[in-house]
Amino acid sequence: MTQHSGGGAARHTAPITLLLALLLLTLLPALLILAAPAAPAARAADDGPSVSLSKKEAGKGGEITVKGEGWRPEALLMLLICGRSTPERGVIGGTNSCANADGRAVTTDKKGAFAKKLPVAEPPVPCPCVVHVATVTGEQALADAVFTVAGHPTAPLPTQTDEGKLAVLATPRLEGGSSLLTWFGAPPVRQLVLTVGNLGSAPVADPVFEIGTAHGVFAPQWEEHEWRGTIAPGSKAQVRLPVELSAGAHGDYQVSLRYGPKVLAEQPWGVSRPWGVTLFWVLLCLVVPAAVFRIGMAVVDKVRPRPAGTSARHAHRPRARPTSTGTAPAPAALPWFTQDSAPPDTRRSAPSANRPPPTTKGQA
Repeated sequence: MTQHSGGGAARHTAPITLLLALLLLTLLPALLILAAPAAPAARAADDGPSVSLSKKEAGKGGEITVKGEGWRPEALLMLLICGRSTPERGVIGGTNSCANADGRAVTTDKKGAFAKKLPVAEPPVPCPCVVHVATVTGEQALADAVFTVAGHPTAPLPTQTDEGKLAVLATPRLEGGSSLLTWFGAPPVRQLVLTVGNLGSAPVADPVFEIGTAHGVFAPQWEEHEWRGTIAPGSKAQVRLPVELSAGAHGDYQVSLRYGPKVLAEQPWGVSRPWGVTLFWVLLCLVVPAAVFRIGMAVVDKVRPRPAGTSARHAHRPRARPTSTGTAPAPAALPWFTQDSAPPDTRRSAPSANRPPPTTKGQA
């Protein structure tokens, strides 16, 4: 009885198992199609931009090939060899630690890849060194690859406290104003003032901030500034850092503050045009031609030919025209020289009708 019921149950479950297998085989291609597009997107999100080198070590004067993938399509990139840097810490000191004069620029293709030859140069600071690749325009992206410059000195990186964590607690602001020298093209100077707090469990002593200034679509140029002081855990402090632009700068700028790899704050800065420089050039364009014209006219007046016996001083004086009889007219009498005001000798010699006749002796 038991064997008979077991056999019937087996006969009933066999078609069900076969039906489930057929259903699974039917749905399997659809599941594979749905899962296929998700895998590359996840890899792209996890990987990000990458950089690879043809050589890990080379001396000054050599050449390496830098390749990259995962970048933004048709993006302009800058390739630099930087010292005092690691992929984990980034470039300490910004581009001031890089061999900027020997850098190269490259544009990615439509797939976000590139390949460019880079000459090997010694950075201005000791190694450890990296090949630093960063975007020049648009959204900022960067990647570093470990590289050794043969024969270049090596020094340990500055110590970094991982326990302290700084954060901006208030909106940053730019303090200061323009002077008369700025109106004539002097570098604009401001102070970036912000309040930071230590959210970590250890004090932060003498933190090193980086201030970046960006104009238009270009990536910011970073400059290192050290703030003297200690921020205890759970406390806050007001930080003042100088910000200076190049001479003659004007337009819309973006000031960024970075501590380590994290950007803490960004502040816009609208710089007015140095109209004093424009006024100077306008006046120069007016004064110089006028002065040249005056000098030229004086030279022409000096070297032009003149009649004999005529000097350059009296050449411009008009000559008296002769009358119809051929004689020159008499000069007009001066208003202050009349007959009454003539000299005494002239008055005695001139006859007068009103004077009585002289008397002689014996006439009454």
